[in-house]
Amino acid sequence: MREVEAAAGLAVWGADAVGAAARAALVKDGVPGLLVRKDPTLWGPDAEAEARIRLGWIDTHRRSRQLLPLLAELKEELADLDRVVLAGMGGSAFAAEVITRTLGRPLTVLDTTDPGQIGRAISDRLERTVVVVSSKSGTTIETDSVRRAYLGAFLDAGLTPAEAGRHFVIVTDPGSPLEEVAREMGATVVLADPEVGGRYAALTAFGLVPAALAGVDVAELLDQAEELLPTLALGGDNPALALGAALGAATSSGKDKIALVPDGTGIVGLDEWAEQLLAESTGKEGTGMLPVVLESPGAPVDGADVLTVTLGGSLPAGAVPGGGVLPDVAVNGPLGAQFLTWEFATALAGRVIGVDPLSLPSKSDSKDNAAQILASGPPVEQPSFVEGAIEVYGTGTSTLAGALSAVLLDARPTGYLAVMAYLDRHADAALAGVRPLLAAMARRPVTFGWGPRFLHSTSLYHKDGPPLGAFLQITGAVAADLAVPGRPYTFGQLQAAQAAGDRQALVRRGRPVIRLHLTDRASGIVQLLDAARSLGN
Repeated sequence: MREVEAAAGLAVWGADAVGAAARAALVKDGVPGLLVRKDPTLWGPDAEAEARIRLGWIDTHRRSRQLLPLLAELKEELADLDRVVLAGMGGSAFAAEVITRTLGRPLTVLDTTDPGQIGRAISDRLERTVVVVSSKSGTTIETDSVRRAYLGAFLDAGLTPAEAGRHFVIVTDPGSPLEEVAREMGATVVLADPEVGGRYAALTAFGLVPAALAGVDVAELLDQAEELLPTLALGGDNPALALGAALGAATSSGKDKIALVPDGTGIVGLDEWAEQLLAESTGKEGTGMLPVVLESPGAPVDGADVLTVTLGGSLPAGAVPGGGVLPDVAVNGPLGAQFLTWEFATALAGRVIGVDPLSLPSKSDSKDNAAQILASGPPVEQPSFVEGAIEVYGTGTSTLAGALSAVLLDARPTGYLAVMAYLDRHADAALAGVRPLLAAMARRPVTFGWGPRFLHSTSLYHKDGPPLGAFLQITGAVAADLAVPGRPYTFGQLQAAQAAGDRQALVRRGRPVIRLHLTDRASGIVQLLDAARSLGN
């Protein structure tokens, strides 16, 4: 059994201890080579049509080199606009955020509908801001709403429509509705690779354009992926194969909760990018992997069904920063190679599990619910009780601690708890501290997601994966709302509708949901954290 699999500066430790048999089967069937050749038959006849047009990610980094002269020219033309804002959701935002955070370049990511978060961003150095609007479909409501808000702000600041258009760079698929809107605005348009699905789009225009404008040498990422590419078809010395076999075998054998742990070796946020990739690609047909992003190697996560995977830049074998538990699997190497490795591994894992990892998941349930609520008004709901700054909905208990205990019990003995916060992930960041507190008490996997960000990530697993989740939704009062120009609703109303729509989608599937509404966000967060701590006393 191989302890380490390494190539192109990327190493995977411990994978064969988990996935040796699955790896042997993949090699016997020639799957790695077939995948490199973009064989669309690897996931069965029902998946073949979609696979024919969704395997471009395997070598999209080669086509992305054609963007480099354009990006250099664009960077020079917009040199006076040195504050870069990215409006995008899911695969249109996660990779760019990982790249810029890892390489220390400033990028403001707006994958939210929270009016406070958006309002602060718009008020910051507007005259020096370029807004990258990224949407593969061109119809993403969150992204379009932020575009409208920024356009309105530029016009209100006295810019002409043509001057305002110069402040926008639009990234979208050819022929999308957003392409037409962009050309009407006079914005720069960069067309993305149409044969790459959003969650596999790290090394396409979606990941590269905002990163390049923020000052990243993106050619280096493409070089790292190119160095890895020749190893992907091999039966040995193939870390992507080792990782994919381990993930698939673990999931098939019941270790289907994948704890993703940053190891402190220089790559920042890759766990959240991988979270979306794994959840959307495999969370369907009642099966799949649940990624659980942990704060550090020592963060609490429990369960015989958990596979622990660390991610980072460069780490000696067996080393564990911060005294954490030795992981089951460790993945270390340069960021461009990491992107391609995880994409390839996820596709292989889908083959092992028996699901199509490339199919486009339906997001229409929560989305349609939200649209209906925006049109007809929010549902009439009465809290079960009110305690301090928190209204509690959907529980038969009478105290906040009791409500938390109840939702933790719903996650046992083999389930998980998902905390879903429709708040400001910067101003309300302290709330994320509730995850390790609840995880320590639950002795079950606990995830944490900011809404609507997670609606383009783990939310799809919540609905179409194994029906084992319990859900704690957290919403908050809006102190100062913000209009969505050209729409009959505000950002606060959109945020509330998205939360209610997602809640309805979960309840209709029989998932247990408790909602906490913070009538005062700051006080409510302190109160909630105190209640979570009290459970351990």
